[in-house]
Amino acid sequence: MQAVRIHRFGGPEVMKVETIDEPFPAGNEVVIKVLAASVNPVDVKVREGKYPPVMERELPYVLGRDVCGEITDLGDEVSSFLMGDEVFAFLSPGHGGYEEFTVAKSSEVAMKPKSLDPITAAAVPLAGITAWQGLFELGNLSTGQRVLIHGGAGGVGHFAIQFAKAKGAWVATTVSAADKDFAKQLGADQVVDYRNERFEDMVEPVDVVFDLVGGETQERSFSVVKSGGALISTLSEPDAERAKKQNIRAGRYTAQPNGAQLQEIATLIDQGKVKVVIDRIYDLHQAAEAHQALKEPQVRGKIVLRVLG
Repeated sequence: MQAVRIHRFGGPEVMKVETIDEPFPAGNEVVIKVLAASVNPVDVKVREGKYPPVMERELPYVLGRDVCGEITDLGDEVSSFLMGDEVFAFLSPGHGGYEEFTVAKSSEVAMKPKSLDPITAAAVPLAGITAWQGLFELGNLSTGQRVLIHGGAGGVGHFAIQFAKAKGAWVATTVSAADKDFAKQLGADQVVDYRNERFEDMVEPVDVVFDLVGGETQERSFSVVKSGGALISTLSEPDAERAKKQNIRAGRYTAQPNGAQLQEIATLIDQGKVKVVIDRIYDLHQAAEAHQALKEPQVRGKIVLRVLG
């Protein structure tokens, strides 16, 4: 089968399309014929050698962390899926998405949303789970609360806005001027142009800040979190001492695969409460171009690789 692997860390040029053996499942695993795979910032970090779980000893390494496709083989312990099921998954490190067949633990897999084609469904797992866990597991966001989402037009952010609204929360978000209408279409109640407006002067205190930007934006966010609220980031660790003084919970996290949560997200999509936005689509052999595109400042939604079909 064809796969995109790296043999050393570096720029997009280290990515090579190669022929490798098809995988076999362990007892609790399934083999997925990959129709499409999503491209995520973590893929760039892995390629550059900046993602600690993937060290040089793991090379050569197949990139990619989420896929959509069809089950073609089942481990002996798997009873929750059948051959031919259309599924999507957020993969654990060690199993790649940029390949024609991949292996996933059955606990990472969910049935594909019926309303989506495979390419669109492939855009969901990693970004969707990241938004879900940040808002609800760590942020404890609930109905009637207020949340500020930094970076609401991106892959994770555009899901976060919609999940929060589906949960019954009030949502503010920071985006570029070009993305203000887009954020409103996603359901945001208040949209701030981060280049020309200061969110701390415009947004009343919130229960949760979901930070997808980091840096100075994160530091300024302390001023808008209510006492007892939360500042949750996917990037740098918020200042713990400052959080303690202000009586807020603060933390950084890395999303973990979770098939049950992914199935909840699929239900929201099929109910029409969440839409998936694709910025652009590349073929598998264009993976390097997809990585370069991910660095562009105005990516709206997700970038996806068409793998098979």
